[in-house]
Amino acid sequence: MDSDVTDRADETPSTDGESVTAEGEPRRRRHWLRWTALGVSVVVLGAAGAGWWFYRKLDNNITTDTGAAEELLKYEKERPTAAALGAQNILLIGSDTRSGAGNTKYGQDKGTQRSDTTILLHISAGRSSATAVSLPRDLMVDMPTCRKPDGTRTREQFAQFNSAFEIGGTACTIRTVERLTGIRIDHHMVIDFRGFKKMVDAVDGVEICLKEPIDDADAHLKLPAGRQTLHGEQALGFVRARKSLGNGSDTERMDRQQQFLGALVNKVQSNGVLLNPARLYPVLDAATKSITTDPGLASLRDLYGLARSMRAIPTEKVQFLTVPRRPYSYNANRDELVQPEASQLFKQLREDKPVTVTPGSEASTPTPTATPAPTPTDTDSDGKPDDAGSPSPMPTPTFTGRNAADGVCT
Repeated sequence: MDSDVTDRADETPSTDGESVTAEGEPRRRRHWLRWTALGVSVVVLGAAGAGWWFYRKLDNNITTDTGAAEELLKYEKERPTAAALGAQNILLIGSDTRSGAGNTKYGQDKGTQRSDTTILLHISAGRSSATAVSLPRDLMVDMPTCRKPDGTRTREQFAQFNSAFEIGGTACTIRTVERLTGIRIDHHMVIDFRGFKKMVDAVDGVEICLKEPIDDADAHLKLPAGRQTLHGEQALGFVRARKSLGNGSDTERMDRQQQFLGALVNKVQSNGVLLNPARLYPVLDAATKSITTDPGLASLRDLYGLARSMRAIPTEKVQFLTVPRRPYSYNANRDELVQPEASQLFKQLREDKPVTVTPGSEASTPTPTATPAPTPTDTDSDGKPDDAGSPSPMPTPTFTGRNAADGVCT
């Protein structure tokens, strides 16, 4: 009797007339919390697993160029000294290889490749600026002895710059650039036609403006005049077109390439790609599948670290220019450096000093000159030239080019 009373006292009436024990509600709450915790744990572990899978996938996409690293090590003693502490010099090479899916449409695969585009990218130590210098493919340069794919070695020679990549690959190109500029190359990246297209598609295209329509069968490009957004195939045709645009020179093509790359950088920085994982992943996937790089950049962590370090650089401080050059004296279809401007540019980059770039044509680049030497009358009592008449240092040159803030439609 007392037991029945006690049991009934512990019960509370439910809304449907049944009784529920006082312990029932806490028990159900604890049961619900356990399942919630389990569900959250599964989601967290699943997300971590997916993140690790994505990381490994992107990391495995990257092709490492160990051969170039081994070849360069043999010539370590003759290479330039390292850049200023914190500064980096990266050689970007656009390969014109016809091998591989998607590249054969641009020509017959003959088993060789040349550097269709070569850019020396200097990133300042304080990450306050980045300067991209185009090196003309037709520039006549002194090439060192290089190892060929069959193991034989070439002799030193005076030749067209882009033949270095065909003869001795990346290592030969790097050593040629270092000999030309006195700048040590810290890292390199090689990207082919297919890779470039995928990069442009990953950011949903890049906007350009055309004053006149383009119809270039060789570049697989047909575009109307006006403002428009180019995606992969069209973008590649735009930066490669030569015969049907302007005067057909490599000068104008390099200028177009610089404009397009500036617009690409501007878009990546302005639309939050680097801060949005959902938008960043396609870009990283396209980039990692498309590049061959040295061991120092051959991981997702290294590449992402490089991208993050450049994120704070204002677009107006991401500058593009072509090394000062003119038609070669003995062959107008080739190029040679203009001195002393070229040497001064290389010196500023070596010493990590600011490079001033202003809009304009290459023909308008001023030629820095020193103050004339003092005349015999400009002397002190000791018979030596006085300070007022001594030669002044060479003024800092200003180079023509553009910056990423300009874009293509300015």
